[in-house]
Amino acid sequence: MAIGVRILGDVAVLDIVGEDLARTAFTVPSLHDLIRTQLATSKRKILLNFEKATFIDSSGVGHIIGSFTSTQNLGGAFKLCCVPQKILLIFMIVGIVPRVITVYADEAAALASFGDPTPPEDPTNP
Repeated sequence: MAIGVRILGDVAVLDIVGEDLARTAFTVPSLHDLIRTQLATSKRKILLNFEKATFIDSSGVGHIIGSFTSTQNLGGAFKLCCVPQKILLIFMIVGIVPRVITVYADEAAALASFGDPTPPEDPTNP
Protein backbone atom coordinates (compact mmCIF):
# COMPACT_ATOMS: atom_id res chain seq x y z
CA MET A 1 0.00 0.00 0.00
CA ALA A 2 1.10 3.52 -0.71
CA ILE A 3 -0.11 6.86 0.58
CA GLY A 4 0.08 9.89 -1.70
CA VAL A 5 -0.37 13.44 -0.46
CA ARG A 6 -1.94 16.22 -2.52
CA ILE A 7 -2.70 19.75 -1.41
CA LEU A 8 -5.87 21.19 -2.93
CA GLY A 9 -6.34 24.72 -1.63
CA ASP A 10 -6.49 24.44 2.14
CA VAL A 11 -7.24 20.70 2.13
CA ALA A 12 -4.64 17.96 2.47
CA VAL A 13 -5.83 14.94 0.47
CA LEU A 14 -4.20 11.63 1.31
CA ASP A 15 -4.72 8.97 -1.35
CA ILE A 16 -4.77 5.46 0.08
CA VAL A 17 -3.67 3.01 -2.64
CA GLY A 18 -3.64 -0.79 -2.48
CA GLU A 19 -4.16 -3.03 0.50
CA ASP A 20 -2.93 -3.55 4.03
CA LEU A 21 -2.98 -0.07 5.53
CA ALA A 22 -1.67 -1.64 8.74
CA ARG A 23 1.61 -2.65 7.13
CA THR A 24 1.99 0.86 5.67
CA ALA A 25 0.90 2.45 8.93
CA PHE A 26 3.94 1.00 10.69
CA THR A 27 6.44 2.13 8.09
CA VAL A 28 8.09 5.53 8.08
CA PRO A 29 6.33 7.77 7.37
CA SER A 30 3.09 6.22 8.57
CA LEU A 31 -0.40 7.50 7.78
CA HIS A 32 -0.52 9.15 11.19
CA ASP A 33 2.95 10.70 10.60
CA LEU A 34 1.82 12.10 7.25
CA ILE A 35 -1.28 13.61 8.83
CA ARG A 36 0.69 15.06 11.75
CA THR A 37 3.04 16.65 9.20
CA GLN A 38 0.07 18.30 7.50
CA LEU A 39 -1.29 19.47 10.84
CA ALA A 40 2.13 20.92 11.74
CA THR A 41 2.04 22.97 8.53
CA SER A 42 -1.34 24.42 9.55
CA LYS A 43 -3.41 22.17 7.30
CA ARG A 44 -6.52 21.56 9.39
CA LYS A 45 -8.71 20.02 6.69
CA ILE A 46 -7.79 16.39 6.09
CA LEU A 47 -9.42 14.14 3.49
CA LEU A 48 -8.58 10.45 3.09
CA ASN A 49 -9.44 9.21 -0.39
CA PHE A 50 -9.96 5.43 -0.46
CA GLU A 51 -10.78 5.21 -4.18
CA LYS A 52 -7.84 2.87 -4.87
CA ALA A 53 -7.82 1.05 -1.53
CA THR A 54 -8.76 -2.60 -1.42
CA PHE A 55 -8.42 -3.70 2.22
CA ILE A 56 -8.00 -2.42 5.77
CA ASP A 57 -7.60 -4.30 9.03
CA SER A 58 -8.05 -3.30 12.68
CA SER A 59 -4.57 -1.77 12.92
CA GLY A 60 -5.31 0.46 9.94
CA VAL A 61 -8.63 1.46 11.51
CA GLY A 62 -6.72 2.31 14.69
CA HIS A 63 -4.42 4.62 12.75
CA ILE A 64 -7.41 6.34 11.17
CA ILE A 65 -9.02 6.85 14.58
CA GLY A 66 -5.74 8.24 15.96
CA SER A 67 -5.40 10.57 12.98
CA PHE A 68 -9.01 11.71 13.40
CA THR A 69 -8.37 12.45 17.08
CA SER A 70 -5.17 14.40 16.35
CA THR A 71 -7.02 16.48 13.76
CA GLN A 72 -10.00 17.13 16.04
CA ASN A 73 -7.73 18.10 18.95
CA LEU A 74 -6.36 20.92 16.80
CA GLY A 75 -9.80 22.10 15.72
CA GLY A 76 -9.52 20.52 12.29
CA ALA A 77 -11.89 18.56 10.08
CA PHE A 78 -11.25 14.94 9.06
CA LYS A 79 -13.30 13.24 6.35
CA LEU A 80 -13.24 10.18 4.12
CA CYS A 81 -14.31 9.71 0.52
CA CYS A 82 -14.62 7.03 -2.15
CA VAL A 83 -14.65 4.25 0.43
CA PRO A 84 -15.24 0.81 -1.15
CA GLN A 85 -18.25 -1.05 0.25
CA LYS A 86 -16.23 -3.77 2.03
CA ILE A 87 -14.06 -1.16 3.80
CA LEU A 88 -17.14 0.93 4.63
CA LEU A 89 -18.66 -2.16 6.24
CA ILE A 90 -15.62 -2.48 8.52
CA PHE A 91 -15.95 1.21 9.51
CA MET A 92 -19.65 0.64 10.26
CA ILE A 93 -18.97 -2.46 12.38
CA VAL A 94 -16.37 -0.56 14.40
CA GLY A 95 -18.87 2.27 14.81
CA ILE A 96 -16.89 5.17 13.39
CA VAL A 97 -19.14 5.62 10.35
CA PRO A 98 -21.47 7.45 10.19
CA ARG A 99 -21.50 8.62 13.83
CA VAL A 100 -17.90 9.80 14.18
CA ILE A 101 -16.30 10.28 10.76
CA THR A 102 -18.17 11.63 7.75
CA VAL A 103 -17.92 9.71 4.47
CA TYR A 104 -18.58 11.17 1.02
CA ALA A 105 -19.28 9.23 -2.16
CA ASP A 106 -16.78 11.22 -4.23
CA GLU A 107 -13.85 13.57 -3.78
CA ALA A 108 -15.61 16.62 -5.24
CA ALA A 109 -18.44 16.37 -2.71
CA ALA A 110 -15.97 15.86 0.13
CA LEU A 111 -13.89 18.88 -0.90
CA ALA A 112 -17.01 21.03 -1.22
CA SER A 113 -18.13 19.93 2.25
CA PHE A 114 -15.19 21.60 3.93
CA GLY A 115 -16.92 24.90 3.20
CA ASP A 116 -20.37 23.50 4.05
CA PRO A 117 -21.06 22.24 7.60
CA THR A 118 -24.08 20.18 6.47
CA PRO A 119 -23.20 16.44 6.53
CA PRO A 120 -24.16 14.24 3.59
CA GLU A 121 -26.93 11.72 3.65
CA ASP A 122 -26.11 8.56 5.57
CA PRO A 123 -23.82 6.48 3.25
CA THR A 124 -25.01 3.30 4.94
CA ASN A 125 -28.57 3.92 3.71
CA PRO A 126 -28.38 4.27 -0.11
